Amino acid sequence: MVIGIIVIVVIVIIILWAISTYNALIKLRNKVEASWAQVDVVLKRRFDLIPNLVATVKGYAKHESETLTSVIQARNAYANASTIEDKIDSSNMLSDTLNHLFAISEAYPDLKANTNFLDLHNQLKDTEDKIQHARQFYNDDVKAYKNKCEMFPSSIIANMKHFESKPFFKTEEASREAPKVQF
Repeated sequence: MVIGIIVIVVIVIIILWAISTYNALIKLRNKVEASWAQVDVVLKRRFDLIPNLVATVKGYAKHESETLTSVIQARNAYANASTIEDKIDSSNMLSDTLNHLFAISEAYPDLKANTNFLDLHNQLKDTEDKIQHARQFYNDDVKAYKNKCEMFPSSIIANMKHFESKPFFKTEEASREAPKVQF
């Protein structure tokens, strides 16, 4: 009789633990998805600002068509990205091309003095800051989710219920290199 009660109590504890772990995994997965949605919102904001920036620069820097084409191609790559991994890659590519565009703008004093360009530049700078913060929150949530999925004993439930790993938002290797400055 006592052994039967102990077995029932152990089974109830295991069931409660499994339910609690499953619910925690669901909560973390939803938090990652909400964080990604926030990243996507600010990436979309940047995406929407780019045509105006390209149009403004085009009027001043006509012979920089290769750079403008790169920006447009990077924007289109983001528009066509369907997975989180593709959006991360295309966002990194877009950041690199925008950085190059702003570096080129230094050679055009009239462009740098244009209020429309300055306003767009400031909006993009502000948006880039928001993207950095959203990436940080997203990566923090992905880390917590991955930890829960990979650490024992919660990994048992994660594997049984097929909780899939989520990618970190990483910086491309080219962005990690120090810029070369020559005088």
